[in-house]
Amino acid sequence: MTGLLDIPWATAELGFALDHTSSACGFTVPELVLPGLRRNPRRAHLLVSTVLGKHIPTEPSAVIGAGHRLGRLVTDVLGEASSDAVVLGFAETATGLGHCVADALTAACYLHSTRRHVPGADVLAGFEEGHSHATFHLLQPSSGALFANSAPLVLVDDEISTGATALDAIKALHRGHPRDRYVLASLVDMRSAEDRRRTEEVAAELGATIEHVSLANGRSVVPDDLVPRVAALPDPPLNPVGDRRGDVRFVHVPWPLHVPDGGRHGVLRTDTAAFDLALSSVADTIAEMREADRPAIVVGHEELMYLPLRLAEALAGRGTPTLFQTTTRSPAYVMDVAGYPLRRGFRFTAPEHIDTEFENEVPRYLYNAQWPTPTKIRPELVLVIDSPADTDRLRAPGGLLDVLTAAGEDVLVVIVPAADPTALRIYRETS
Repeated sequence: MTGLLDIPWATAELGFALDHTSSACGFTVPELVLPGLRRNPRRAHLLVSTVLGKHIPTEPSAVIGAGHRLGRLVTDVLGEASSDAVVLGFAETATGLGHCVADALTAACYLHSTRRHVPGADVLAGFEEGHSHATFHLLQPSSGALFANSAPLVLVDDEISTGATALDAIKALHRGHPRDRYVLASLVDMRSAEDRRRTEEVAAELGATIEHVSLANGRSVVPDDLVPRVAALPDPPLNPVGDRRGDVRFVHVPWPLHVPDGGRHGVLRTDTAAFDLALSSVADTIAEMREADRPAIVVGHEELMYLPLRLAEALAGRGTPTLFQTTTRSPAYVMDVAGYPLRRGFRFTAPEHIDTEFENEVPRYLYNAQWPTPTKIRPELVLVIDSPADTDRLRAPGGLLDVLTAAGEDVLVVIVPAADPTALRIYRETS
């Protein structure tokens, strides 16, 4: 019998529920996502993934396993064309997930959209996301040639709510490089029958096939009055203060100039071996700096998800109890009650020096960032950032290090040189 404590708080108190309808591989919607909340006049509900490693610290093997399982579903659809595919992950939440899908396909190219405008990078395309807190997406491959082909395009997101963002992306890319086949891949697919009809209409307009795969299908039950009811809740407690100030350590790790640190400017299948080698060296460096039995929560920075995820996997493989998650731009509602997934929250100044032409001066967030059960040894946060985030703002009052150490957290900051799109382009053109 299901008890009251088994019902998520947002369902029991506000009527926001996530229902399961079907699955191609045995997962259920309630296993994959939990009902969360956010104060947003367009959309107050938030699907908090249990296998993404964004809001909830998660075992790296679970994150990678979910991405690879999704990739195998894409392979079932594409067959022999899988290895020719171009894979596109959506920022910010699906940058690591998309990379895992591309790994499973052994795809020719992986690229993720970005909200960071990188100097020297050409913008191939852009599109909008209607319900997100940060709405714009830019595509900045090292060269447009990465997309100048007719191979299937696989678009990866953690959730498909309506499919509108994916359809906008397809239309924007189709104008420059038409394709016959698109596949939308997500951990959960929550589209309505009307949303699915809209997908069919766009496919007909483009003269292309648009297929979908997901680990589970379902629907969101959202009360009509959820937005005002969430707005009426007490202000969420953020930036807790501990009984001690935590310590901070820094390490700059080397990274080859010709190896992309992630998918912002495109990752080719031929980059995989060099990435794995560079990652192994970073993992060795970090393991040597830490006590092996001290638990670690590896925290990536926004779109930088895949490299920290793989680092977490490597540390776990060396015997360190390890979880993984990342910071985010999304202001979710925090509440320390049983049955609610966002129990602790931090708000901090964006460490990058903002290019105001493309984004607003808005705060960033980190949720939970703690071990789910008591540990004998206090966990350490291993914060992985790239060089543009290594600024005075990171260290200043109100910055991420300030709010984390004020809560009593010890932090090891790992700084990785960011990929240079110009250097990548030159290397690829001359090698």
